[in-house]
Amino acid sequence: MTALWLAVGFWLAAWALNVWLAGSRLSKTGPGRALVPLIFGATVLVLWEGLVRGLGVAPVILPAPSVIAAKIAVELPTLWQDFAQTILKGAIPGFLIGAGAAFLTAIAIDRSPFLQRGLLPVGNFVAALPIVGLAPILVMWFGFDWQSKAAVVVVMVFFPILVNMVAGLQASERMQRDLMATWGASYWQSLWKLRLPSAMPFIFNGLKIASTLALIGAIVAEFFGSPIYGMGFRISTEVGRLGLDMVWATIAVAALAGSVFYGLITLIERGVTFWHPSQRH
Repeated sequence: MTALWLAVGFWLAAWALNVWLAGSRLSKTGPGRALVPLIFGATVLVLWEGLVRGLGVAPVILPAPSVIAAKIAVELPTLWQDFAQTILKGAIPGFLIGAGAAFLTAIAIDRSPFLQRGLLPVGNFVAALPIVGLAPILVMWFGFDWQSKAAVVVVMVFFPILVNMVAGLQASERMQRDLMATWGASYWQSLWKLRLPSAMPFIFNGLKIASTLALIGAIVAEFFGSPIYGMGFRISTEVGRLGLDMVWATIAVAALAGSVFYGLITLIERGVTFWHPSQRH
């Protein structure tokens, strides 16, 4: 029980430190804002380690973070192969294709009231379909390799980005649009100079939502058919063999990849929408 009490003591001390940091001037700076979640994350890992070791939890139920880290170090080549298959070949291409298709479709909807009234309700219906129902169908259509996973990702990311972009294109004020028309601006000039910049916060909101959906879609699709590698394949296989340490190692890599992907989109958003009130600290 010593490990448990040490972990609880560390958690209490880290909690007090985070409370102090959140109320100090340091929290207003970039390093201070990054330090608070880092301390919180480290606290969760230490508490997890202490609970597992102090309570004697069996590894087959919940492995300790140190065991998971050791498994990552040992299985790094396998995890990299799975990462390349799922993320680089499935999630990212599907995300890019889905985002591009949503961008073009949003502009078409913006130009056509008929599409706005007819396509968006259909899009909301398709977005509500469960991925576990669509994934096996798309795997049957596109095969077991990365193409079917990219297709699942396209379906998952298309409508969140589309809905956000359509809303964003309507975000500019009527007076601003009338002023552009008074100056004789064409539709495309108004779109490029006024409406797209105004829509950027909405677009990036959709992209951030889609970044997590892309990863989930690629992994779930691999449960219904994949080559002998991939994150979804690895999770389903290792669960059947009770290799929970490898399952958690794969989950950790997926979570890290998703966080990095989300963070990259957030950094791009800050550079593009620096003028927006949400980016002022």
